[in-house]
Amino acid sequence: MEISSGQLNAQLRPPNRALYWVSGDDPLLMLEAGDAIRTFLRKQGFDQRDLFHVDKNFDWDNFLQLANSLSLFADKRIIELRFSSAKPDDEGKKALQQFVDNPNDDIAVMILGPKLDKAATSTKWFSKLTANALLVKVWPLKREELPAWLSARLKIAGISTSREAVAMLADRVEGNLLAAVQDIERIKLAFAGTGQPTKPLEASELVDFVSDNSRLTTYDLLDATLLGETSRAQKILAGLKAEGVHPLPILATFTRELDSLLPMLALKEKGQNSEMIMKNARVWANRKAAVKSVLSRLSKPQAWQLLHQARHIDGAIKGMNLANPWDELSLLSLKLSGASLASKRR
Repeated sequence: MEISSGQLNAQLRPPNRALYWVSGDDPLLMLEAGDAIRTFLRKQGFDQRDLFHVDKNFDWDNFLQLANSLSLFADKRIIELRFSSAKPDDEGKKALQQFVDNPNDDIAVMILGPKLDKAATSTKWFSKLTANALLVKVWPLKREELPAWLSARLKIAGISTSREAVAMLADRVEGNLLAAVQDIERIKLAFAGTGQPTKPLEASELVDFVSDNSRLTTYDLLDATLLGETSRAQKILAGLKAEGVHPLPILATFTRELDSLLPMLALKEKGQNSEMIMKNARVWANRKAAVKSVLSRLSKPQAWQLLHQARHIDGAIKGMNLANPWDELSLLSLKLSGASLASKRR
């Protein structure tokens, strides 16, 4: 069964399924979908959890042995597989199908992986595998969905805001949900011990609470990179590292941007002009200069190469290779900014 992340809570009801597959690229929504499934399974008695990062060297025989094992103490177990690529290799496909065909009532498998494209989900193997599983597709929020999402989050945090304040915050985060959650937490902390405001916060008041957060953000880094401002981008990246920002949301920002650029680059190859491309893609007005700049120098094959490099960086962050994530992020930013790397190619 295929659902969106917004439908997940309604579908988490007994009996549990043998397989849950969460697919997407938004770090926050992926994290929350995984948390929701784990919480549900724990309520069903799945108290044990084994976590594996799946790469090309993953031992699928070991997975099957664990998945087919019978507990002497009736312990139920979650086997969590975190994929470095969107879909498994042939050995992985066979192992997963074998488990689904012969499920173990004491085992629930949860897969967390990158976004699956239509070609992958349309295969006979995938359709058969997920026939009795739950496939959760985590789509980034659409621009028009963001204000309602922010309003709900603010309400949960106990913060009342005006419509204009929500609109300002939506414009501020530009779809970066991790940044939005950080901003909301900052607003909440600002009222800790002082009680809530007697009237909704206005946009001018909201700026005061989020201004520090806008000093150095992943979106500042992204826009400097897209604009070809190599030196500034490298300084911002160094600043984010110094502030203790985790590299994963930075990588996710680059990956999401490259994914959105691919269809625009395809249209550019067909001869469409940048203004029409950006209009059809609903590029934010304050980001048009950055997007136009990168469209003028980046090709579709180059974008695919950068996405391949992003997967390598993801592996480095997760400890699946020996590369330094920050060095690799620096190189990714340099390449995307159009810097000459003749002497730095790996």
